[in-house]
Amino acid sequence: MTEKSPAERSIQARWWEWAAAEPEGTNPVIDETGEHCARNQPGDVWFLAGTFGGRAERRCTVPLGVPVVVPVVNLVATRAWDCFAFMTEASGVVELDGAEVPLERFEEEPITFVAGAGNPVTGVGGSTQGAGCGLWARIDPLGAGEHHVSIHGTSGTLEVEVEYTLTVAASSGPTA
Repeated sequence: MTEKSPAERSIQARWWEWAAAEPEGTNPVIDETGEHCARNQPGDVWFLAGTFGGRAERRCTVPLGVPVVVPVVNLVATRAWDCFAFMTEASGVVELDGAEVPLERFEEEPITFVAGAGNPVTGVGGSTQGAGCGLWARIDPLGAGEHHVSIHGTSGTLEVEVEYTLTVAASSGPTA
């Protein structure tokens, strides 16, 4: 079996692998300030993190020309029924610089990802399989300057609220 390229893998599986790569001390989902938001970013997309419930305010520097992907609320379930129940109550909004961003709804998708040891997502390292579900936002590459992303989501008793200040540096490459 040939391994899929990043572009062929599910955005959910890629995000969960990113979120589960780091141990608690440097994990971007637990990070309160954004200090660890650049950890293990894949290069062709920039992932933002919500929380495991609660509020956070983060500052991050994002590269120019890279789209941003963020879950509003999301879940990896061991049973399809858990995704059904989670998505029945899922709602949320993402705003970019005060304008609402359209959300994508993933009801249930089989995903597989590799987690790092001591991560707060799975607790153990190794391959994880499950059903991924959630509300997601994809943001086109941002222009140079400062941008504000607000994430507000709920499902059942889970409430996520994250405020991001993203700084996109102007390209420092050669000019024509």
